[in-house]
Amino acid sequence: MAHIDYYFATISPYTYLAGTRLEAIAAKHGATIAYKPLDIMALFGRTGGTPPKDRHPNRQEMRLQELVRQAKKLDMPLNLKPAHWPTNMAPASYAFIAAQNAGGGDLGALAHGITRACWAEEKNVAEDAVIRDCLSAAGFDPDLADNGLLEGAETYARNLEDGIEAGAFGAPFYVLDDGAKFWGQDKLDDMDLHLAGKL
Repeated sequence: MAHIDYYFATISPYTYLAGTRLEAIAAKHGATIAYKPLDIMALFGRTGGTPPKDRHPNRQEMRLQELVRQAKKLDMPLNLKPAHWPTNMAPASYAFIAAQNAGGGDLGALAHGITRACWAEEKNVAEDAVIRDCLSAAGFDPDLADNGLLEGAETYARNLEDGIEAGAFGAPFYVLDDGAKFWGQDKLDDMDLHLAGKL
């Protein structure tokens, strides 16, 4: 059975655009998923990347054009300049980690719900009420927003180190147990083909 380590960020527009396609691909191939939310800005700094606001204007413009194109291809709403971005990723990440540990809900729906709140619903995913709503909508106890904060912080920091060691430098980033790596939501079809033994 294949296994996928999924490195993502709760404020990443490309994580949002991934939707729940990862989960559909994993189900198709009987693969398991370990969700690993991490601090994308720290990941950029540690792996030679640059936060979007510090990139050359040419790169910033290209990023915006590409986001528009990808959202249209996927027929997904997207606000290019959300009211609450960037924001503190940690609270939503800690809650996600608590939900993964608790079980009982849909983690793919939770990841998508958090990123959708930022990129399509003009909500601040650092706010407790928003996190609680996302937890509830994905079938989790909303009180998980306040549980396991110490463990969440430790896991969140460890995910960053694990991601760097595994070769991640952006989000979403997928690492398979056979060593194959895929960066970006636009590479999900390639991962599907790889899992089918066709690529």
